[in-house]
Amino acid sequence: MLRSCVSLLRTPGVLCVPLGGASPLARDSWPLRSYSSEVAHRDHSLPNPSWSKDMRLIFDQFMKKSEDGSWKRLPSYKFISSKRLEEVKIFFPDSKPVKEEPLSQARLFPRSLEEGLGFEYAMFHNQVENRTVCILQGGPYLQGIPGFLHGGAIATMIDSTVGMCAVLTGGAVMTANLNINFRRPIPLCSVVVINSQLDKIEGRKLFVSCNVQSLDEKTLYSEATSLFVKLDPKKTSP
Repeated sequence: MLRSCVSLLRTPGVLCVPLGGASPLARDSWPLRSYSSEVAHRDHSLPNPSWSKDMRLIFDQFMKKSEDGSWKRLPSYKFISSKRLEEVKIFFPDSKPVKEEPLSQARLFPRSLEEGLGFEYAMFHNQVENRTVCILQGGPYLQGIPGFLHGGAIATMIDSTVGMCAVLTGGAVMTANLNINFRRPIPLCSVVVINSQLDKIEGRKLFVSCNVQSLDEKTLYSEATSLFVKLDPKKTSP
């Protein structure tokens, strides 16, 4: 899973979002096409009417932590400019081109469902501690066994969170390994917190771990460890 990033914490109007992982995206390069400017530019990490009271409460707590600058909220949008594909070619120059039409309709996977039905989440990053936290409310379209979130939906948000943590430290990285231990099922439409942290760096390798907990931190739902590799155009092959 390819991920790349420019400094979100230092550059206004530029953010890190998944491109099959994550990619830098500037406001003036978002694809508008048939979508209104308001829709294309909307930051989906902000509260909306589908957020539960618990979701809003934990969001407000992290916004309070952000007041002193120790934490930063990470914006999140649905669309990525096709210009970002040029950056991919730097690392995979021999990869087969993707047709323009499918790309014009592409959305970020975690933002592909309508409001309140799928992944409702917001991420916060602590640059000093190399920690990224995701608050997640899983909607009804993410059901696995009746009444609980699908394991793949949980894995998606774990990968997105640890990947963002790696990206904000290492820049362009790719997921090399992701191991998840599922401890307990997560009730559908409940709110959980994904806590990730950078554990160590060895050359081009970044090791990130995380856990998924209930809001009161009394229930551990999942644990994960991951390995990301910082990309080097001279050493990367398709």
